[in-house]
Amino acid sequence: MAVAWCLVLVLVAAGLGLAGASPVPTSMPTSAGRSCNIGKFKSLLPTEWKAFKKAKDALENSLKNQSCSFSLFPRNWKLTELQVWERPMALEAELALTLKVLETKADSSLGDILDQPLHTLRHIHSELQACVSPQPTASPRPHGRLHHWLHRLQKAPKKVSQDCLESTVTFNLFRLLTRDLKCVAREDLCV
Repeated sequence: MAVAWCLVLVLVAAGLGLAGASPVPTSMPTSAGRSCNIGKFKSLLPTEWKAFKKAKDALENSLKNQSCSFSLFPRNWKLTELQVWERPMALEAELALTLKVLETKADSSLGDILDQPLHTLRHIHSELQACVSPQPTASPRPHGRLHHWLHRLQKAPKKVSQDCLESTVTFNLFRLLTRDLKCVAREDLCV
């Protein structure tokens, strides 16, 4: 009998040890059945950073003679000013516009240079869309700062030239990747 109890205790202890060692899922299911797992983007691979740096340099070179006084992404705009549930919505809109502008630019001579960054941005955008799936009518609606910013992003392509959009998106690219994406991926990285 004592041997049986020892065996039971060993099995229970082993089971508890395994349960404690397994990672706790940080993603949450969405209403669409997809999982919101944006936390995996708190840091990008070195090869991805290198591709983004090369693309940003090429984009900046192509925009050298452009002047644009329009600031679509003001320096003082910080996702920390939004409620936690609003941040993925703001990032998704920012990323959607960035993709739209860069995909247009990819049709030019920069296509090869933009391939890898666009692939990465599309993947992040796809994952992020699971976090901002359409909200039921009882859920909070965008208001205040978020509403103003989403409206500004939506109207920008009609208000400014394509060159100006390319310029502002290019100069915002690293902020999007280093600050805004990290802020949504891990709240403790939100500064």
